[in-house]
Amino acid sequence: MSRSHSSSYTSYIIPASKEEIPVENEILLGTATAPKLENATLKAELGNAAWKVLHTTMAKFPDKPTKDDSQALKSFVHLFARLYPCGECARHFQKILEKFPPQVASRSTAAAWACHVHNEVNKSLKKEPFDCSKIGDFYDCGCADDEEGDGKDKDDFKQLELEKEG
Repeated sequence: MSRSHSSSYTSYIIPASKEEIPVENEILLGTATAPKLENATLKAELGNAAWKVLHTTMAKFPDKPTKDDSQALKSFVHLFARLYPCGECARHFQKILEKFPPQVASRSTAAAWACHVHNEVNKSLKKEPFDCSKIGDFYDCGCADDEEGDGKDKDDFKQLELEKEG
């Protein structure tokens, strides 16, 4: 690549700002706009990959998140649903989020919540429910634990208690 192409490309990259950019609810809760994904094989592959990302994200969420961590995860889930490349799937998942908003109080509640909503999707697809007690083993990302020797078993998830969004 010549220097002129390189410099014109980098002109599109805007440096990160130290200022906080507030995310409005209209952005988080906006309507999914992707078209319906007609290819069933591609749709299934996308779904499997998406669940892997979501469950692994929950498995690596802090045990004791800050308010910022919790807000970031909640925003991520809503944006993930809105921007999901299968529009029909995205709109369905947004309806599930209305009924069961993201639970972000801790790693265990986030993981249990994700398993619960995954089972809601499985129910609508007439698939067998997943045993949530095995979620820690099934979606282990192989990542090193940040909190060495915390003495907690990765399967030690609390019983799901849904929060009211308010």
